[in-house]
Amino acid sequence: MNLEFNPNEVCACGKVHKTDVENCVIEEGAVNRIPEYAKKYNATKAFIVSDVNTYPIAGEKIENMLKENGIGSVHYIYQQKRLEPDEHAMGSLVMHFDAECDLIIGIGSGVINDICKVFAYQTKRPYIIVATAAYMDGYAARTSTMPVDRIKTTIPAKSPDVIIGDLDILTGAPKYMAAAGLGDMMAKYVSICEWRISNLINGEYYCERVAEFTRQSRDACVQNSEGLMKQDKDSMKKLFEGLINCGKAIDYSGVSRPGGGVEHYFCQMLDMRGLEFGTSTASHGVQCAIGTLYAIKCYQKLKNIVPNREKALKYAEKFDFDAWSNRLREFLGKGAEPMIALEYKEKKYDRDKHKQRLEIIINNWQNILKIIDEELPTVTEFERLLKSIGLPTSLEEIGIPERELPLIIKCTKDIRDKYVLPRLLWDIGELDEVCDNL
Repeated sequence: MNLEFNPNEVCACGKVHKTDVENCVIEEGAVNRIPEYAKKYNATKAFIVSDVNTYPIAGEKIENMLKENGIGSVHYIYQQKRLEPDEHAMGSLVMHFDAECDLIIGIGSGVINDICKVFAYQTKRPYIIVATAAYMDGYAARTSTMPVDRIKTTIPAKSPDVIIGDLDILTGAPKYMAAAGLGDMMAKYVSICEWRISNLINGEYYCERVAEFTRQSRDACVQNSEGLMKQDKDSMKKLFEGLINCGKAIDYSGVSRPGGGVEHYFCQMLDMRGLEFGTSTASHGVQCAIGTLYAIKCYQKLKNIVPNREKALKYAEKFDFDAWSNRLREFLGKGAEPMIALEYKEKKYDRDKHKQRLEIIINNWQNILKIIDEELPTVTEFERLLKSIGLPTSLEEIGIPERELPLIIKCTKDIRDKYVLPRLLWDIGELDEVCDNL
């Protein structure tokens, strides 16, 4: 299959696959090319954004390189050791921005990049990100996920024009950050599986070229996991390329499907509870990896189930959305309100819509099981992979009681308008039995 994407060619899926990322430099000493790209965009003054953790890594060096090349700069350094990409962080950036700056340079990973992508989108400036860790797959994506009023929200943003992955910097980051990045890549097992299942059940748009592009990027990372833990530069390059490619895949397809599925919503549940109640959380990639493991466990249980039409219809009839809404509020606090409001627009629990989906599911059950077999590793294989890179294999290991697991998974069906695992389980009337017996 030809996986080259021509921005002037219509794919068999009906879309033209494009990305806004113009250049991605992954090599030793890549940060030294900053002046080259600043000149490409005719920059006269750069607005540099870092925090107290990332400034020592490359901040002063970039300032000096720009100065030596006749380019001015203003540098804003967040002083928080643990920065949140929220409205307060955005407001600080606005207050310190010099309107004469015609280029934005971010130095960091997930948080700095999310903030700068939104800021570049709003100010319509070219944007360069200097990655300080191969930590997550959001570098290239044209959206940012940020808490607004303590509620996780997806916000329109600008993909970086240039991504700098300096292998000297990336391999110097703590090993756990690379492990988290690999955890985010492993989520693509579930994301592609669910994309195909939704295409089958709902007729949702799907592109096999983008899916295969994502699979190959994921597999290259997994195959180099041993070298990654030894901070081998070739292995790090594969990981960072994979993370960038998955962000590009979202751009290519125009949907978030290549990047994540239920495992990312699992992660968002933990983050939302952490924001609302101060409960324990871990890094994005770690939570996604754990969520992927639990999703695989649920999907494996489907192999022992034959959908029963009568059982599924009775389950839907007994479902009380008002009671469920109150349960969401108890578990998630204010974050539940947008999820509840979404149902009034989406109406996924509508009886007639449910009946239509159920018939498709029953008629295509063997095809659904075939997709699961083709896309997902076994539980044993996946647990072995997690352990090999030092990632946890349970909620308990990150400080969250295992008894909360069933409700966390059930809640994920309401967070976005996307057909994921718990929606399939709800449709066939098996949500409670599968989740409560994990």
